[in-house]
Formats: sequence, C-alpha cells, structure tokens
Amino acid sequence: MTSGLEQYTPDFASSVWTALPPVARQLFSRLRELSGSQARVALVGGAVRDALLGVNSASPDLDFVVWGQDVQALATALGLPFVWHPVYGNATLSLPEGSHVDLVSARRESYAAAGAPPQPLPGTLEDDLARRDFSVNTLALELLPDEEKHLLGMPGALDDLKHRTLRPLHALSFHDDASRLVRGARLAARLGLNAHPELLAQVPAALEVAEHTPRLYAELKLMLYEARPGSAARFLTDWGAGTLLPETAVALLERLDAQTDPDPLLAAALLLSTAPEPDALATRLNLGERPAALLARAHTDRPYPAHSPEYRLRELLNLTPPYVPLQGRDLLSLGLSAGPELGRVLAWLAEQRRNGRFASRQDELDAVREHLGKGG
Repeated sequence: MTSGLEQYTPDFASSVWTALPPVARQLFSRLRELSGSQARVALVGGAVRDALLGVNSASPDLDFVVWGQDVQALATALGLPFVWHPVYGNATLSLPEGSHVDLVSARRESYAAAGAPPQPLPGTLEDDLARRDFSVNTLALELLPDEEKHLLGMPGALDDLKHRTLRPLHALSFHDDASRLVRGARLAARLGLNAHPELLAQVPAALEVAEHTPRLYAELKLMLYEARPGSAARFLTDWGAGTLLPETAVALLERLDAQTDPDPLLAAALLLSTAPEPDALATRLNLGERPAALLARAHTDRPYPAHSPEYRLRELLNLTPPYVPLQGRDLLSLGLSAGPELGRVLAWLAEQRRNGRFASRQDELDAVREHLGKGG
C-alpha cells in the first residue's frame, strides 16, 4: 500500500471496476499495458466516487494519474487525439464517441499566494490525492500489471463517502483556493452531500480571498450548468456564502429547478436579472452576450410561443404573461389551406407583430379575419 493512504477491501475495488463503462475499462487496461511494469496507473476522483455511490453516467469523469512514466509519450502511444498541457504535465484525450479523458502526471502543489494558480512539482499518487479538494474526491482505483485492482484513498475518504459528507482535506484548503467552496456546493446539490463542520469553518476564509480567486467565478458559471443550480445556490447561502450571489438569485434559480428541463441559458439570464450591475456580472462570469439578450427580449411586449426560452423566462420572472401568438394550425382552423396562402398570412402576421399592432391573441384573430375578408 502507498504510504499514508488507506487501502480498502477487494470487494470495493471490484465494485468500482464493474460499474465503469466498457470504454473506461478498455482504456484503463490499455494504459496499464503501455505503462510498463515499473510505472503505476490509477483512476481517481469523480468516476470512482460516483461508482461507489451507484451514480451512473453515460460520460463519466475519467481522470487517470500516472507516475513512473512519461505522460506525453503514453498519450502518443495510445493513438488517440490529445491536447498537451505542459505546465501541469497533463494530456486531454478525445475518445471516438466525443467524450474527453484527462491523463495526468502525479504531482504535488503549492500556492505562492491565496487564489494564485498552484505551482506543480513531480509527486506520487499520495501527493496527487493530497492536493485535491475534498476527501470523497481522493478515492483511487489502481490497476496493477497483473490486473489486480486496489482501491485507495486519503484517511477517512470512504467513511466520508458512506456518510455523504464533504470534508476539506486540510485547514487552509479554501484559503488556498476559494473556488473549492463553490465546487463543494455543486457536488452537494448533485449528490446529496452534507457539509462537514470543517467545511463550514473555512467559509469565512474563502470569502476573504474570493475577489483574488478568478477560478471561483469560473465555478459559479459551471453552477449554472448543473441539473439543479438553485439547489447549489441554496447550499452556498446555507453555508454562509450567500454574498457570492445577488440577493434574490437563489429563489429564482430554485424556480428553475422545479422545471423538468433546466437550461443553463435560462439560469444565466435569471442570475443577471437579479444583479445590480448585470453587465459587470456577465463579464466576471464570462457569460457572453446570449443571457443578457434573452433577458432583454423577455422584457419586451413581443409575443413568443409557449415553451420558448423567452416565454419560460417571463414565467419564471413573473412578468405579465404574454399571449401565445397564432400559429399555422390556428390559421388552418379558420379555413385557410396549407400552402402558399398560409405562408403569406403567417408572414403578414409576423410583420404586424413587429410593428406592435397586437396586444392579445384575440387581436390577432380579429386582424386575420379582417385581413382575409379584404381578400388578403
């Protein structure tokens, strides 16, 4: 066993292996074969954690750590397209079905200042796991040259996972990298995890250095892509970090959670709607122009079809419900025939809407009847 790490029973290792999709097992075995007998290879982090929790994903988070072998040479030998990141000695591989895999050199890290990018140095598996954020993300499945499998983790990792507890690895974790606080809220919402007292104790330190941690705002943007962004935002608030978000953002994002098909674009527009300075927030989170444009359209009088992003945003914001404009099937019920005539009337309707002629669906119906009566 690697010094300082806990090794768990073979049953746990087997359960992780079995839960991995075939493509992950095949890639793992191929990496093991190409690495040679003196090198070591382990799958770490999210894929191992989720396999133990019974969380199935069509595209699991595959993060392989290698030590004792040149990672760039190993990535080349695999024959898959990859992008090389020389600063950290990592390769991002592209699988044929479109998913990505991280192949990383085992390393240890230090922080020159709070919020600064970590400075990497070569290390062991134990070093690599010790640099991570939460104990539940330090579980690692190692595949040995003889195909034997070992499940390892930092002390207490498996117990924390069994109790669904988020525990930072050390007392300065959030001070070094405040983005871990937001990442923890995302994990808590996604997996139903609870904050360890040590996590709550570190929240003030994270807030003190938040302004100096650009990665924190990248994590806030990623929060909008969660299936339940409102739940993640609620965790931040309950943990004492509500100041990271505009005052009414949590309640609005929770409304989106209640819908069956959450949408990151809607989530971003909702967040901007609560910001005192939406342009500044959009820039800080690198949201692009689309959320602000959607929000602007939602505040116009122009009608949009039900289930469109504009219509849904108006409902979420409790704006005056816009009417549903007439569509082709409505005109057919008035006696129009499918074909060029229908197309001409639909085009005429669209032009009248742009000119602001209608305030209701009934206005449209009356106008169409008048238009057709005039031989339009």
